[in-house]
Amino acid sequence: MTNYFDKTAKISPHAIIDISSKGTNTYIGANCEIDAFVRIKHVGGKCDVRIGDNVYINSGTVIYSGNGVIVGNNVLIAPNCALMSVNHEYRKKFKIIRLQGFMPSKGGIIIEEDVWIGAGVTILDGSIIKKGAVIGASSLVNGVIEEYSVNVGIPCKKIGERK
Repeated sequence: MTNYFDKTAKISPHAIIDISSKGTNTYIGANCEIDAFVRIKHVGGKCDVRIGDNVYINSGTVIYSGNGVIVGNNVLIAPNCALMSVNHEYRKKFKIIRLQGFMPSKGGIIIEEDVWIGAGVTILDGSIIKKGAVIGASSLVNGVIEEYSVNVGIPCKKIGERK
């Protein structure tokens, strides 16, 4: 229910970082930059958003706390990305989707250190992006991404490695 920002973090006055009514928290580490029109929203779960040190999150990115989001140190997130660590329940056809709540957690989202997320990427609940990986623009991440791999597409597929 509290936000914890390192005193060296630079957060745009045009970013919106909600104060949770669900008992979850946002932690932002040292030397982070949170650009204008970034939104961190506490919905659909009981886990925190934890952003490491030296992270840059570009304009238009939305992060939903849901089942938890962990962003490691030295991560770059380009504009207009969506980190969606929660899923609506929908399987009961005779009950309105809006009233079905949320599906069980797939483990939240973990982005390890030294990762670059390209513009317009969507990352879903249960995704793990390992150390040093690169995700190309407009990709959809739904699973585990290998260390130091270069990945693109819908769904995201490995096309190479950092050397």
